[in-house]
Amino acid sequence: MASSFNFVALQTIWIKECTRFLRIWIQTLVPPAITMTLYFVIFGSIVGERIGEMGGRPYMEFIVPGLIMMSVITNSYSNVASSFFSAKFQRNIEEMLVAPVSTAVIIVGYIGGGLARALIVAVIVTLVSFLFVDNVQIHHGGILVLTVVLTSTLFSLAGLINGIHAKTFDDISIVPTFILTPLTYLGGVFFSISLLPGIWSTVAQANPVLYMVNAFRYGFLGISDVGLGVSLSVIIAFNIVFFAAAYILLQRGVGIRS
Repeated sequence: MASSFNFVALQTIWIKECTRFLRIWIQTLVPPAITMTLYFVIFGSIVGERIGEMGGRPYMEFIVPGLIMMSVITNSYSNVASSFFSAKFQRNIEEMLVAPVSTAVIIVGYIGGGLARALIVAVIVTLVSFLFVDNVQIHHGGILVLTVVLTSTLFSLAGLINGIHAKTFDDISIVPTFILTPLTYLGGVFFSISLLPGIWSTVAQANPVLYMVNAFRYGFLGISDVGLGVSLSVIIAFNIVFFAAAYILLQRGVGIRS
């Protein structure tokens, strides 16, 4: 009985989250397509012609996985952060917390919304890339799907944690501006860390986004600056830590009961 009730609750939260971003698709799904098109035009077509190759591949092909992953990170994070904070701001999150629904179900429901949006955006950006890259060959489809799911789950959890701590709408934009943007730009989206001199190559390996981008790039092109096993292990470890953190925060009512 309890399991079926939790399944209905999970399904309800997931449908609510998906309906929310699909209803305003012009604001949630169209901007990533426009932004990534500009990246392809500027960095791929214009700058890429001067660079030539990166990692033994045409520069345009090299940046495709990174740009897709960048859109996945941004959209999964912003979807959950804004949604949870809105629920907090409108005071309807309290109704969910007092209902006989487990904390894990609430978390997974929000993750489902972030994951759905990230997957849709990933497909859109991939289709956009076909307009600029003639020969896109997928090296390992299973690794692609696994990396996208794990990455969007991780940043959905990060968005949830941000939404829990946020006290104003401005707090939602602090993390993307000062943390996510630097991490993604320095995470090997536009370059190979093999180009970095000594110490900076070591510093770059402390960036978790590097492992997500390279795991995804391996699935696309079969090349990576980091071992696939190491990349997946890092992503899974971060998922476990962030899920535990979100669970504890919700259980304690941090940012909600205070």
